[in-house]
Amino acid sequence: MLGIVLVEPEIPQNTGNIARTCAVTGCTLHLVGPLGFEITDRQLKRAGLDYWHLLDVRYYDSLDEFWEKNPDGTYFYATSKGTQRYTDVTYPPDAYLLFGKETKGLPEAMLAEHPERCVRIPMREGARCLNLSNSAAVLVYEALRQNDFEGLVSAGPFPEI
Repeated sequence: MLGIVLVEPEIPQNTGNIARTCAVTGCTLHLVGPLGFEITDRQLKRAGLDYWHLLDVRYYDSLDEFWEKNPDGTYFYATSKGTQRYTDVTYPPDAYLLFGKETKGLPEAMLAEHPERCVRIPMREGARCLNLSNSAAVLVYEALRQNDFEGLVSAGPFPEI
């Protein structure tokens, strides 16, 4: 299943919103520390609402530990510095989508090592970036769309009047 990797997230509400996205889509949430908040923060729990029991979350103390425990993945790096649109790559169903901290993004050295895996959400000239939780949702649903929303319910019960 798709993995969403947050590297040193700083804002609990963003992480909570992304946790909810992971819970409803079946994505695994990987949290790479240090985190800018306590995992018990009220804002984090509130943003995730009552979906925590559906969430597969894994914790790492550092990026080194993440790489060590997930050595063979296909990784994509969300960055405003990317030269290709997020829709221009093919995401396998078990890809990892990496997102950096809200104030700095992903480490530039990591981006420079893998420019072909750096993806960008198009935006207006002069705009710095989209909110982290919105960016994660955009990429997650594109990856899921490319894989025909495997494992997800595509239609709900229509109300009868």
